[in-house]
Amino acid sequence: MYYSQFRAFHAVATHGGFSKAADSLGLTQPALSDQVKKLEERFNVLLFHRHKRVVRLTPLGEQLFAITQKSFQLETQAIDLLSAHQTLAKGHLSVAADSPLHVIPLIGKFKKSYEGVAVSMHIGNAEQIISGLLDFSYDLGIVADMEKDSRFTSLTLCEDPLVAFVSRTHPLAQRDSITLKELSKFPLIMREPGSRTRNHTEEEFSNARLPMNIVMEVQGREAVREAVAAEIGVGIVSEPEFGHDSRLKSLRLSDCKATMTESLVCLKEKRHLKTISAFYECNAIADN
Repeated sequence: MYYSQFRAFHAVATHGGFSKAADSLGLTQPALSDQVKKLEERFNVLLFHRHKRVVRLTPLGEQLFAITQKSFQLETQAIDLLSAHQTLAKGHLSVAADSPLHVIPLIGKFKKSYEGVAVSMHIGNAEQIISGLLDFSYDLGIVADMEKDSRFTSLTLCEDPLVAFVSRTHPLAQRDSITLKELSKFPLIMREPGSRTRNHTEEEFSNARLPMNIVMEVQGREAVREAVAAEIGVGIVSEPEFGHDSRLKSLRLSDCKATMTESLVCLKEKRHLKTISAFYECNAIADN
């Protein structure tokens, strides 16, 4: 309610006169004087001693000036903060993915262009990532087999087949491929419910009318890898996610039709945000 009056008072106190203060605010001197006068009359106080062209703060004016200095300094800091984020000199971007494989290269390109923007990365399955996007915990997600959803903008990054993998000491390590029927005879290490890899695997075995011998259920892809390395059973991942591990050997699933599609996802209402737009642009990612 009193912002313009406090601003006028602060300008006069800062510049030591009404003329210079009016110039600094782009106002006429009568308009500025009127604002200060209204403030004094509203509270029945005197903030300036006026004598000809000399303007001096009263004791009360000095106390008020100490307060407005802090207030307008905070306003300047707030403007500087928002301006820095507008130019992406500062900021924060939260990214979630089901694996570091697809997201780390994208983050690397982004950071080369926007060093001042802090990036946090989280790992989870598809259900956890979608939930985090919806409750605004994450800005962007790399999600496997993203279903059509009007709430999101989704862009396909890649599509890859599934592979089985075993310990180098496993009897199957001498082979390069295996059928689902053959695989059904071996113990399997499965991801937690909600994992797209698990969903695809269960669907493939169901379509082939084959049983699944699940001996262990674990949270996360790395846990599957370690369980397989410990010779507890056979794991299944998308081909690029197998990566390289001297302890393990991958096997092509010769009759498996399922593929894993990885998509970059964000809420439509957040797509226009500077940090998210910059992430797309610096990685040369265009919306479909």
